[in-house]
Amino acid sequence: MSRQADQSRSLPDSFYQDIEQLLAQHPRGMDEYTLLQALKEQGYFSFSKVRPAPPLELFQMHFLLMHGLYRLQRELLQRQQAIIEISALKIRMWPWQSGEYALTETDPLRDYYLDMGNLQTMTEADVNQLLDAFWREFVRFDGRAEALAELGLSDPVDDEVIKQTYRRLAMQHHPDRGGEAWRLQAINAAYEMLCKSR
Repeated sequence: MSRQADQSRSLPDSFYQDIEQLLAQHPRGMDEYTLLQALKEQGYFSFSKVRPAPPLELFQMHFLLMHGLYRLQRELLQRQQAIIEISALKIRMWPWQSGEYALTETDPLRDYYLDMGNLQTMTEADVNQLLDAFWREFVRFDGRAEALAELGLSDPVDDEVIKQTYRRLAMQHHPDRGGEAWRLQAINAAYEMLCKSR
């Protein structure tokens, strides 16, 4: 990553404040895509100008968001102000309650995202390897629940509902209609996996 690109990805204090404010405005939580889009609308991730964004830029936005979330999570816990729950499907901020939550001694995922060196050394080839490994694992295990969740569904659900939901989401997130290519790819992969598991 060039020095100029690295500087364009630096995170101002307002980034953490805006994440906190967005989570406060959505007490039921937000998924990562919605949170990223809200931050883009506020002027963050200006390095990503091409639509659909290439995989490396998508990873960089994801990494910066996760870095911001884990840093904010740590700071709010230390000040005993709030608890941020970070999961693959939902990001949510809870009011602080004494003794309810503490940072575990080791959390490899948190440690990975808090180390900005991991962002600076990531290449497009590395991102493609990560995506390939993810989808190999996704297909290897019975990922029906995860695939349904990608479509916003859960069992019990019939094939017709899955098909209708897939078509609606594919149209909604198609790059020609302003959607992101990575989101459409995830929707397509989830639907293909569900078709294979019939």
